[in-house]
Amino acid sequence: MDIERPDHPAEQGELFPDSALADGLPDQMSGYRGPTACQVVGITYRQLDYWARTGLVVPSIRGASGSGTQRLYSFKDILVLKVVKRLLDAGVSLQNIRLAVDHLRARGVRDLAGITLLSDGTTVYECASPEEVVDLLQGGQGVFGIAIGGAMREISGSIREFPAERADGLAPADTPSDELSRRRATKRIS
Repeated sequence: MDIERPDHPAEQGELFPDSALADGLPDQMSGYRGPTACQVVGITYRQLDYWARTGLVVPSIRGASGSGTQRLYSFKDILVLKVVKRLLDAGVSLQNIRLAVDHLRARGVRDLAGITLLSDGTTVYECASPEEVVDLLQGGQGVFGIAIGGAMREISGSIREFPAERADGLAPADTPSDELSRRRATKRIS
């Protein structure tokens, strides 16, 4: 089954009313290593590795290219990992999760903030307005929902504790400029 969308056209307002969230997103070249993604999402490294090898959630910044290389996951990748974990925890089949992930990948990070995913355990529905949520609930079925904007805020808050890394080797824009950090960076370069 694929991700479905209720028939009502949705009119979305401002996707990021909280401008701090919009401005706090890492740039396109910044990412996080696998252990950081695992800790932020709440999964094991074994799960992360399996999902990457099977193509469920592949790191978009840098994939593994042999022994000793580190995958680099973007903010959006980590958001999708969080959604996958929540859908699995709710009992949605891996086949339906794959379809939902393909649908989410086609969206920009900012577009995802206004989406709520609802599922009855079989089908995953995308809702972009309160009216669409009400329409789904009127059927009387038990459903659960994932507000992607809420997951985004949760990840944004917890990911700040971890170091970002740029795929091009340059220092991330938000790199601390205290003396100890500068010494460590210099030591790594030389």
